[in-house]
Amino acid sequence: MMSVRESLSKQKISKKPIVIDPSLGLAFSTEDELYQHFSKDISQLEKEYISLRSQNDIPEEEQDKYELQLEQTLENPDEIWVDETTLNGQKISIYIKEFFESESESIFHIAVTYTADDVPSFVYLHFPTKYIELVEKYQRGQIVYDRLLEEAPLGAIEGDALLEGDELAIGLYESMLKVRSEEDIPESSFRDYVHLREPTIEEADEIWRNNDSFGNVLVNFVKEFPDEEGGGVFYIVVTIEDVISNSHALLFSFPSKDKNLVTRYKQGESLHAEDVSQESSH
Repeated sequence: MMSVRESLSKQKISKKPIVIDPSLGLAFSTEDELYQHFSKDISQLEKEYISLRSQNDIPEEEQDKYELQLEQTLENPDEIWVDETTLNGQKISIYIKEFFESESESIFHIAVTYTADDVPSFVYLHFPTKYIELVEKYQRGQIVYDRLLEEAPLGAIEGDALLEGDELAIGLYESMLKVRSEEDIPESSFRDYVHLREPTIEEADEIWRNNDSFGNVLVNFVKEFPDEEGGGVFYIVVTIEDVISNSHALLFSFPSKDKNLVTRYKQGESLHAEDVSQESSH
């Protein structure tokens, strides 16, 4: 495991204090004072890491070559999680970034930090790993930044192909935006209705199968929520069917009050729920 001393950007010892959190007056005269202050927290986090990592993960003696990934992880992370339970109420921010070594192999870098004014000012520890299972152990607390969500269309939701940048999903989604009424639910509010997605899939009022011009088999789940805030709303889930397995991958979903738009998704062959296998993530 990389030395915690190495994990902090090098600061020359000078007369100027090392400021970690100006709002709390957290400043130190030397690095020794700095590490002494955080020693208990560092020890706890290091013990946790050692207990979680696989013996088959990147050997400690090889981790130095991933040292340069720290700066990129902090400056351009894929995710940032805020955890307020591990250190007994002390807030820590966990930065995660994936680095692609090849088309089939990637390395994840994780940095556990103290953050002041939304900027990481001290790194408790950081390490590379080749195991997504270890990454998932650090996806805890509350996610405050998700690069995919930031860069994706406003209607993209966790678990759908739109969030992953799938070309078919993007094309169909953009086509929907072009034909919907200007008075319909704003795209910026789509994610406020995400709680309707699962009920629509599991208890759809109508399910329709239709082949597009490219030969894709699309299956749309439609459900009306008459008591939803604002006088009722329809929710539509668009999926693509794998004909061989009869499974369905989620492309995108959205709410609408535009009955004409809803009608566009009720084309083709009407299905019964028992004819459709459980929806699966893309």
